[in-house]
Amino acid sequence: MCEYCGCRQVPMVAELMEEHDVILVDADEVRTALRSGDTTEVVTRLRHLVTHLDPHVRREEQGIFTALRDQGDWADEVKELEGEHRGLDAALAALDGLDPDFDRDVLALLLELETHVERENLGIFPVSVVTLGATGWDTVDAAHRQIPTFLTADEPSPAADVPTT
Repeated sequence: MCEYCGCRQVPMVAELMEEHDVILVDADEVRTALRSGDTTEVVTRLRHLVTHLDPHVRREEQGIFTALRDQGDWADEVKELEGEHRGLDAALAALDGLDPDFDRDVLALLLELETHVERENLGIFPVSVVTLGATGWDTVDAAHRQIPTFLTADEPSPAADVPTT
C-alpha cells in the first residue's frame, strides 16, 4: 500500500483504506481455507468477506464516487470502478462450491479484488484528496454517516447470497 501521498491523513479516505486492509486479510483467509480443501470453510470465509465488502462498496459509491461524478471529475474512472464492483458481485454470485472449477474461480475472484483495491488506493483515493472541494467532502461525509464502517461494528451475520455447498 502506498504511504507517500498523504491519503491516510484524510480521515474518511484513511477509513476506506483501513477497510481495504481488512478486506485483503479476509481474502487471505479465503485462500487459507482453499489450501485446506474444506469447501464449507471457504464458503464461510467468503460470506464473511461479503459482510465487509457490501457496506464498503456502498460507502465508496455513495461517497467519493458520487462526489467526483457530481464535481464532473474522473467520470470514466469512477464508471470503470463501479463496473468492477458489479463484476465482483456477479463473480461472487456465480460461485458454486460443487463446480470442479470452484477453487480456480475463487482464486481469480480474489486476484480481481486485490487489483481493484490497488486501483482505488493508488488512483481514485489520491485523486479525491487533491480534487474534491468542500461540497464533495460533504457528500463523502454524508455517505459515511449513512453507512457506518464495519471496522467498529459488531460482526453482521453472513450474507445469504454466497453459494453453499
